[in-house]
Amino acid sequence: MASHTFPPSVHVSQHPCLQAKLSQLRSKSTNARETKALVHEIALIVGCEALATGLQTVSSGTDETPLGYTYTTSTIHPSHISLVPILRSGLGMVDAISLLLPFPVPIHHLGLFREPTTLQPVEYYNNLPYHSSPPADDHLAILVDPIIATGGTAVAAIQTLREWGVSRIILLAVLGSEEGVKRAAAEWDGSVEVWVGGVDNRLDVKGMICPGVGDVGDRLFLTKGK
Repeated sequence: MASHTFPPSVHVSQHPCLQAKLSQLRSKSTNARETKALVHEIALIVGCEALATGLQTVSSGTDETPLGYTYTTSTIHPSHISLVPILRSGLGMVDAISLLLPFPVPIHHLGLFREPTTLQPVEYYNNLPYHSSPPADDHLAILVDPIIATGGTAVAAIQTLREWGVSRIILLAVLGSEEGVKRAAAEWDGSVEVWVGGVDNRLDVKGMICPGVGDVGDRLFLTKGK
């Protein structure tokens, strides 16, 4: 595995099971159903690692067990959390992160595509509730996108969420390029944590990660690559 030097806000999973699943995901013989399962499973591992440090446990009152014993209940802080998938492929990570959280949270979708000539992000959909701004000091956005290639899409999403008013962002990805991960982490210094399952060294002329996993959206939804 290649050695990378990242700022403290970037975390690359070393979990052996994740690395084995990422290797399976890379294969051209992995079909759409298997791709969906692997993205889900990798997201579970990355999400579990990220939220273990990104959230805190707090007491929330008392309750009784089925045998009638009283116990102190626990929940998580912050309590204001939004889950934000970047369309399309971010949808493949939503169920995993939703399962990890102890209560349902709002899911706000951002639609961004990369213009093929300039490789710059273009927003085509945004359903953030601008009529209801998040609390200024207590709102976490969990941003999910399987791939961080050039980092342009992640940066655009971070800018959008910052303008909406979140206080910090946890960005979760299955795989990133070294360049893209560093770019995303640097966009909002001190307020963005990036957690990825793996990192590859380079991009090709089309902005695809090498060796990478291909176009995850196309692989998830069985659509022809552009």
